[in-house]
Amino acid sequence: MNETIRKAIYDKYIAPTTKERPDYIGVEIEMPVVNLSGQPVDEAVSIKTAESFIRQFGFIASGSDTDGNITSAKHEQTGDILSFDCCYSNLELSFGKAVGLFEIKDRFERYCRFLNAEFAKHGYTLTGMGVNPNADINHNKPIQNERYRMLYHYLHSYPQHKNEVAMRFHERPDFGTFTSASQVQLDVRYEELTDVINVFGLLEPYKALLFANSYLLDYPEFLCVRNMLWEHSMQGYNPHNVGMFGKKVSGIDELIDYIGTQSIYCTMREGRYIDFTPLTLDEFFSRDSVEGEYFNGESYQKITFAPEISDLEHMRTFKFEDLTFRGTIEYRSSCCQPLSEALTVAAFHTGLKEKLYELKELLENDDVIYSHGFNALELQKLLSKRSQPYFIDENRIEKQLIRILDLSSKGLKQRKLGEEILLAPLYERAQRHTNPARTMLDGINNGIPMINYIEQYAAI
Repeated sequence: MNETIRKAIYDKYIAPTTKERPDYIGVEIEMPVVNLSGQPVDEAVSIKTAESFIRQFGFIASGSDTDGNITSAKHEQTGDILSFDCCYSNLELSFGKAVGLFEIKDRFERYCRFLNAEFAKHGYTLTGMGVNPNADINHNKPIQNERYRMLYHYLHSYPQHKNEVAMRFHERPDFGTFTSASQVQLDVRYEELTDVINVFGLLEPYKALLFANSYLLDYPEFLCVRNMLWEHSMQGYNPHNVGMFGKKVSGIDELIDYIGTQSIYCTMREGRYIDFTPLTLDEFFSRDSVEGEYFNGESYQKITFAPEISDLEHMRTFKFEDLTFRGTIEYRSSCCQPLSEALTVAAFHTGLKEKLYELKELLENDDVIYSHGFNALELQKLLSKRSQPYFIDENRIEKQLIRILDLSSKGLKQRKLGEEILLAPLYERAQRHTNPARTMLDGINNGIPMINYIEQYAAI
């Protein structure tokens, strides 16, 4: 990799971690919009509800589709954003930089109560699930704007690439329209960067046990199907763009090398998105020209363009521990949680960040799951499923989860904001050996209708 690319990677991803700055928390929560009548979501209902929301809370529209319908709106004082992610049946609330979790929790609950009161007028609700329970009923069509039209087109291009990569593509390229995540961004410092990536990577199998909440009938073996859907799609054409790092990152130079092996699949020219067969950064910037496609207003048209170093702005990765240009790590692997427990993901990570080196010691010496010949990447996949591996001892798992939660609780207590109370639902899950997806499926198997869980996970 030449020095120009290394410097561009360093400047975008590494340099922000060297700057002194306060510790902030960024939270993004995506939620399925559900039509309780069992019919597809009517886009007009979602749009009308969003318009009511921006009037109520003084947000300003900041994005629209090709028909002029609202796709996003922002509150200037707080930095909070309401948006539709991929489609009008997946609503996202993103919160401006915050110091404490309760300020986010208060606004989240205020926003959701209003939104669900508006949706209820039409027999709809937002609910706290990682897969829309009406995934096979909704239209699952992308918002018609440059970004989501390109993404939908790119994800549906997988049949052309089946012989190019040693990977099994799944048959749901529309997954972005019905999967919902709970993501948290936490500031990271240069000297802790590789430790954060490595240690939280070891934590991923345990997170699968606590936070799994995405069940899809197409793949009934999974309690957390979201990650598989990302990894076995065009987003995972290059496995370095998704999931876990696979091996320990030994230092900053190796991290830069790794980023150089990640792929870019889209960029913009003259306001138009272009997508193309993924190319590693090293290969992309070594080419004189790249051939791609763009939507000309009526159909997709071939285009040849010359790479520019500014194209790095358009590289999109979906690592579980994703280093961003903001000097933060975005933790991306957790499903949307029941709305009354929505801040558990952010609280869990915030507390553990404060106890990084105690967590490192605990996980590097773990013999509960790490003594059976499987690495973190393999364990994360195994523990995302309904059937647990033969070597799992549930009582030992419970004790280890409690130790991890105790560390998070200590980290939150250190912050002296009372945030440790937000972990209470996770202690209950650990003690009951369950998570939201398992609880729901156990109930359904005992005759409780899905509608009960849609409403229960929507309650605040």
